Amino acid sequence: MALLDIFAEDFAFHLAMIRRQWGVGELTCLALAFAGMVLGAWDLGIGEFTGGGDYNRVGLSGFQNLSDLSLMLALLSIIAWAGVLVTLWTRYPIMRENLVYLWIAMMAVQMGAISSHSESPDFPWGSTGMDWAMLLISNLVLFFLSIVVVHRAVIETRDIHVEERHSHPDPRVVQKAWRDHSLRAWSLSLGMWMIMVNLMSWSGSHAIAQRPPIEDYSELTVAMFVITGFLSAAFLMHVLWYPHFMLGGAGDRIQSVRAREVAGESTGSVTQVEQGKCPICSGSTPAVRHESGTIEVPCAQECTGSGKPGTPCPECESVLPIRIECPSCRSNTTIVSHFSRPEAW
Repeated sequence: MALLDIFAEDFAFHLAMIRRQWGVGELTCLALAFAGMVLGAWDLGIGEFTGGGDYNRVGLSGFQNLSDLSLMLALLSIIAWAGVLVTLWTRYPIMRENLVYLWIAMMAVQMGAISSHSESPDFPWGSTGMDWAMLLISNLVLFFLSIVVVHRAVIETRDIHVEERHSHPDPRVVQKAWRDHSLRAWSLSLGMWMIMVNLMSWSGSHAIAQRPPIEDYSELTVAMFVITGFLSAAFLMHVLWYPHFMLGGAGDRIQSVRAREVAGESTGSVTQVEQGKCPICSGSTPAVRHESGTIEVPCAQECTGSGKPGTPCPECESVLPIRIECPSCRSNTTIVSHFSRPEAW
């Protein structure tokens, strides 16, 4: 139940931020995605899909022999999807590289679904092992690019961001920073996008895989294609938007630790500090000592200030403590006793 509460809290936060942050640009992008799905799947009054089309023509030859209305709808669908890509590319600059990876992954799954239906129009019914192999390979590409590349890059960038930009002598402040930068809901959204991409690819391929003459063209399958395609676009936008919302203002680049090492970028913390340890129980205490030897303690007046023991707090101007209570054993000792003394030789 505790895990469900955490997810519920994360989703409530995401929904609140979406209502506050998403504007005309995001709504236009979603409208273009829906229009692209409908225009690409529209067959009423045309009969291009229900009739099976001319399966002897492929590529540009197939486009040249479409009816005027079919060609117009196909071009409008392409234009709508181009608008979706341009919008995502321009609105979330720090996620551009990851947008390319996710788009390649989506295309791989669609090609895998088409390949699986090429020999088995009723896939998965009546399918062979080779049909499943193609779908499995395409999903391995999806998993690698989505989880190993994109998910890992965002997670590790978040970790570096919190460690470098939200370091604080008070562990409670750092813990709050980790909580504020939670990626649980984002990770679930990425997983839902992967599922929607598979459902969209299967339903789209299944709807057009029948050999002519087609007797049981399923409008329900086409509706499933449109709905899952629209949902996949919505989840993709959330996957791209949230890291940009969380990290974009800090100017961070979404890269894995390994990619930063290859690029010659440091991934270490900005400052190295020694955490205080209780002389009684050796438990960690809020006091820290910086490389310069300066000791810093949090204010005892429930504010976020901190500084040198015995000096005024920069936030509330009360005197910072020279003794501190251990959170573990509740012993009250001098702050200097919480740090090791270098040996004199």
